[in-house]
This record gives sequence, structure tokens and C-alpha cells, in this order.
Amino acid sequence: MPGTDATPKPIETKALYKGPKFDFELLTLSGRDGGTREMAVVRHPGACAILPILGEPSEGGPATIVMIRNQRPAVGATLWELPAGTIDPGEDPLPCAGRELIEETGYKAATLEAFGRFYTTPGMTNEVMHVFVARGLTHVGQDLDDGEHIEVDEVSADEALAMIDDGRLMDAKSVIPILRAARAGMLGVRA
Repeated sequence: MPGTDATPKPIETKALYKGPKFDFELLTLSGRDGGTREMAVVRHPGACAILPILGEPSEGGPATIVMIRNQRPAVGATLWELPAGTIDPGEDPLPCAGRELIEETGYKAATLEAFGRFYTTPGMTNEVMHVFVARGLTHVGQDLDDGEHIEVDEVSADEALAMIDDGRLMDAKSVIPILRAARAGMLGVRA
């Protein structure tokens, strides 16, 4: 997802930290006044978010979405989310989506359909979130990574929209796909 031609190129890039999932860099950029400024950024390999639809909307009723409650120490809370995960180095987004769906929810998808992508926080990172819709779900059992504390729940699409409206669902990588799918008529409800 390219920027515009006017996007300034760094004069200098300095590695601050190399981590297992992402790196920190310090960029030196040209300022408008001819001087320079520094900006710390997170370099991220990208991630996948999955919208698992359990069954299809029937008889005008809403679809059911498989969601998780995920402990997030960075914000000090357990959040409602869609399953998601970081893309491994050299990995394509599609296999990542299939792997993370099984790991976090215990469901395997018969089909995974690309459903767009977006920058998560372009003011501080280059992370791109690839979104997939998962259908034809079969329960095979969770395979959580060490340190993950995730509970799985089935939520009706209309309840998911209510959770967005009342603030129970605040995770952007979950809000965006649910709203887009509702607008596209995929969930049997309209946003």
C-alpha cells in the first residue's frame, strides 16, 4: 500500500531494537524549514484478522460470528476481538489466517476469502492488516501459543453491532471487518 510521491524519504535510519515480532527504528527526516526531525517507528511484518461466520444468515435472521475474549496486557483489559495474528517472515497472509483461526478459536475454515486490508496505525507503524472471511467452519480444537489466554464465544451479528455501538467492542481490527461485512449484506444485518 504505497504512500504518495510527496512522502519524505528518511535521511538516516537507525535500528533501535530488533524483536521477535517487530522492530523499532529511529528515522531522521527533513523538516519543512530545512532542518531535520526524528521519528520513532515500529516496523511490522503485517498481520491477519479473520471474520469467522458460523453458518449463514437464514430466514432473515443474523449470522453468527465466532469471536474471542483476549487478555491484552498492553491496555490492561480483556477485549472482545476477532481472531488475528502476525504474519511470519516470508509467509503469505492466507496461510497465516488459516493458522491463527485454528490456534485462537479451534475452528478450521473450508474457505478463506480475502476481504481487504488496511494500515493499523500509520502514524507510528507500517503494519498492514489483511482481512479474511472464514466460512464452512469445523471445530478441531484450539492450539494456543504459550502465554495466550483466549476464550471463544459465538455472537450474533446484531449483538456484535450493538457491542460496537455501546463500546464493549473497541478493537479496530474487529470493528472494521464487522462493519464492512454488515454493509455488504454478508451478516443478515445492516450497519
